[in-house]
Amino acid sequence: MGKRFLHQLLAVVLALFVSPARSGDWLPATATFYGGANGSDTMGGACGYSDLYEQGYGINNAALNTALFNDGASCGQCYVIICDSSKTGWCKPGNNWNIGIYSAGIIPVLYQRVKCWKSGGVRFTIAGFNGFYMVLITNVVGSGSIQSMAMKGSNTDWIPMYRNWGANWHCLSGGLVGQGLSFALVSIGGQNLVFKDVVPEWWQFEQTFTTYQNFDD
Repeated sequence: MGKRFLHQLLAVVLALFVSPARSGDWLPATATFYGGANGSDTMGGACGYSDLYEQGYGINNAALNTALFNDGASCGQCYVIICDSSKTGWCKPGNNWNIGIYSAGIIPVLYQRVKCWKSGGVRFTIAGFNGFYMVLITNVVGSGSIQSMAMKGSNTDWIPMYRNWGANWHCLSGGLVGQGLSFALVSIGGQNLVFKDVVPEWWQFEQTFTTYQNFDD
């Protein structure tokens, strides 16, 4: 399947394992294709997911325009995108999931945001260096993205984190190396979850830690 995106390509935002919302939620847009069917041309993206296969997202993803991307706040959200057959003859007959015929170039589409369905819990990947900590949040169910978060060492109070870029959040704090870590997340849907002691004291930078908790908003 070719990649698809709304105009002004800026970020990879995932659109898989979704269930449609109400038909009245469909919004018009335009889309085109880029890259090959294996997704090799678009790994990484402005959300920071790096290898989309390794992260469990695959290649059913789309890039959004500036407004929808919202400085990374939309990273991880899920959408249904279909070819608008009322405005073009380039839709693939009987299969809107494939969007349209590749050679059409730009095609009219309809899209809607939907709930994300994924397996397993939220994952935390820790990068940075001692004093600067950056955490990539992946595999978020429900609304699919995070609006705020904080981190706590086993010997510290809660430390606010700030969106650095895409789905990466950072904080400045000394002495967290060698401490177990907990996270408090608020989803875009407004649900609060605390992931207590999900990172052990022996953690190292560039490691990913999987949890058993996830959102249902």
